[in-house]
Amino acid sequence: MSEQTARQGTAGTRRVVVVGAGMAGVQTAVALRERGFTGEVTVIGAEPHQPYDRPPLSKAVLLGKAEGSAFDLDFDALGVGLRLGCEVLGARPADRELDTEAGPVAYDVLVLATGAEPVTLPGSEGVPGVHLLRTLDDAERLRPVLARQHDIVVVGAGWIGAEFATAAREAGCAVTVVEAADRPLAEVLPAEVAAPMAGWYADSGAELRTGARVERVEPGAVVLADGTRLPAGAVVVGIGARPATGWLAGSGIELGAFGEVVTDARLRASAPDVYAVGDCASFPSARYGERLLVHHWDNALQGPRTVAAGILGESAVYDPVPYFWSEQFGRFVQYAGHHATADHLVWRGDPAGPAWTVCWLREGRLVALLAVGRPRDLAQGRKLIEAGRLLDARALADPSRPLKDATAD
Repeated sequence: MSEQTARQGTAGTRRVVVVGAGMAGVQTAVALRERGFTGEVTVIGAEPHQPYDRPPLSKAVLLGKAEGSAFDLDFDALGVGLRLGCEVLGARPADRELDTEAGPVAYDVLVLATGAEPVTLPGSEGVPGVHLLRTLDDAERLRPVLARQHDIVVVGAGWIGAEFATAAREAGCAVTVVEAADRPLAEVLPAEVAAPMAGWYADSGAELRTGARVERVEPGAVVLADGTRLPAGAVVVGIGARPATGWLAGSGIELGAFGEVVTDARLRASAPDVYAVGDCASFPSARYGERLLVHHWDNALQGPRTVAAGILGESAVYDPVPYFWSEQFGRFVQYAGHHATADHLVWRGDPAGPAWTVCWLREGRLVALLAVGRPRDLAQGRKLIEAGRLLDARALADPSRPLKDATAD
């Protein structure tokens, strides 16, 4: 018997249990079947809904343009079992068992794909009219709020805050966004790049208050630290997300500084036959020389292929060029790479205009770029990052020149 045949035979008798029914979990199941895995595959999801995609929640679903965003997959035809509305309470890797609301679940291979959960605003729990936007139920609760055109206060000017403010303005709501930092997206972009985005709020008719800390939330109002009282028919909190891994406490599976599952380059966790993928996991990047924790849709789409390969005994390393996009205030914003290690920044175009790009270089090579209304820059730049090509910074700064033609080697 060949090594491959033996491996497939072993795979055919194994039980793979995936915890998490979002993009990362579902794509892991799909990738396993696409690669010929014949064993048992079960996906466990805490929500009762058919597995669904999250990006439409802040757009089409929120605005009532779509009733849901369920994945267009026939799980029965794929031979994938679903256990929905089932919360996983703990893991016992030594016994290869999970503890769930419905009792223990045995596994041979475990995949952790529980995603991230929103950070709550201290003191706002239980206050009427306070909302988060992470799940389908969250979007359905917020949809009538937008339909009634309430005055809305959004806490946090990050990606989700901007996307929700965009939808609320489209629905005709009066919107005030309060941000504790001195600019939007302060935690993810340098000041000179985020600064032009502040004007987008006013252009849309939303009010942006920076340097504004929330003292407390009351029914019908948000009170700031300086005593300002903002009327609020609804409050939407978008101050970040953290890996949904609290249930792994005491399991012995290594967690990182942000509560994420720590994996190796093959997305293997510290316990035998345990993998982690998507928002709940960090991985070492040889490309960037540091460990990355990526809370974006593309990571949840790409990572499962590496997990499936590993389960089937193939040697696959995960080191992507991170990518995400955001639609806000009539602009299509895309980002690729990781700019933390950059030593030079190059602008392409006027940031006061409708379309521009920022490029980050390290030792003359592109490591990241942010493209506003310039999707061709993004597509070409992503390939340049992957190739590690040397670039001519002067040519790169010319927005009329294709980015791919700015190579120096």
